[in-house]
Amino acid sequence: MGDYVPSTEAQQKEMLSELGLSSLKELYKDIPSELILDELDIPHELSQLEIERELKALSKKSQDFSAIYRGAGAYEHYIPPMVRKVSAKESFLTAYTPYQTELSQGVLQNIFEYQSIICEFTGMDVSNASMYDGASALSEACGMCYSKKRKKTLIASSVNPLYKQVVKTYAHAYGADVEEVSCGEDGRLDLDDLQAKFSDENVACFALQQPNFYGVIEDAKAIGDILTEFKVHYIICANPLMLTTLKSPHECGADIACGEAQPLGLALNFGGPYLGYLACSQKLMRQMPGRIVGQTTDLDGKRSFVLTLQTREQHIRREKATSNICTNQALCALSACVYVASMGPKGMREACTQSMKYARYLKDKLIETGHFSEVYSSEFAYEFVLKTDLEAHKLESYLAKHNILSGLVLDDEHILWCATEMSTKDNIDELAQLIKSYEEGK
Repeated sequence: MGDYVPSTEAQQKEMLSELGLSSLKELYKDIPSELILDELDIPHELSQLEIERELKALSKKSQDFSAIYRGAGAYEHYIPPMVRKVSAKESFLTAYTPYQTELSQGVLQNIFEYQSIICEFTGMDVSNASMYDGASALSEACGMCYSKKRKKTLIASSVNPLYKQVVKTYAHAYGADVEEVSCGEDGRLDLDDLQAKFSDENVACFALQQPNFYGVIEDAKAIGDILTEFKVHYIICANPLMLTTLKSPHECGADIACGEAQPLGLALNFGGPYLGYLACSQKLMRQMPGRIVGQTTDLDGKRSFVLTLQTREQHIRREKATSNICTNQALCALSACVYVASMGPKGMREACTQSMKYARYLKDKLIETGHFSEVYSSEFAYEFVLKTDLEAHKLESYLAKHNILSGLVLDDEHILWCATEMSTKDNIDELAQLIKSYEEGK
């Protein structure tokens, strides 16, 4: 069976007959003729063999790197075959947001299981059905905190720069302000600067990334202890895979947990689609955008699922809506569920610890080349920044010619490197040797 089976010619005729029409063209009879194209500029049809040759030729224009040392919000992790197998089933792949939701018990159960998993990761009370990506999840989290008296977000300068841009865009629409809190020389948040900025009574929330954009592990618990002195909400934007090793947002005193769940079974996919997760304490539940699926029993006493809470503008009065978010990443959420079930707690923790192990080996080997030096002394996860005496962009191009995707070039002297469990000792040794050869060949 194919991934998608369209209606047959007989079915089309039956539907047209029901509508009192004789052809598909009659569906467009009210559209002015000058707006209708008689022909599309589409190449002549090709045989299967010709199409395969064409696609192979096109695929060669994309570079398939043999080793990837770039993270910065999207990570190459091992994905069990079961994840793709289950999510490719027609019943999941072709389904979209159900509008008579309770009839789609399978979709609702999937969302309910996803929500349960996110709550287990974060320690929070409630999770919504998912967001578009980590950036929109963080932005919506900040929006949950605004009130008439408090419309200002404090955000760590070490948060992903792209996330900060989206947060500022959302804040503009809310009529809110965003101010950054600086980091110290160790790469961690400057706690003195944080406390100083709380003198502004307009502050509604503080947002932290854990680990931060530079891979540094923040002392999120100490920050949470500081925030208890002030009447502001605490948002932690966390890598969910790292939560198998670090303290949960709840343990650190967070009111809202959010982030990018791409590490949970989603491939890099040229940048998307990804999966934003958003969870909060029960007291903030009614400020949460999107939808929440709950578990109940039907008339026969059987386990069933319903939409418990919907705060989007399509379901309630527009002025009461918390957001105009109108769907959720159900297929991506399903992939995350299958990933978690396939890997289990032990497997996910192993993926995390292996990534950290290879990151430390990568850092040591790069420094051994004599062309890199440490920037931040703090403990890091599986990303880190190094300063180089080489021309960073030229080094990036050089490694790409050898089929290696380097770390993310931050500026002429600094590169953000990343390693995951997909890295190998041999590949890292090869990288170090290539860098030595690059300098020798100049």
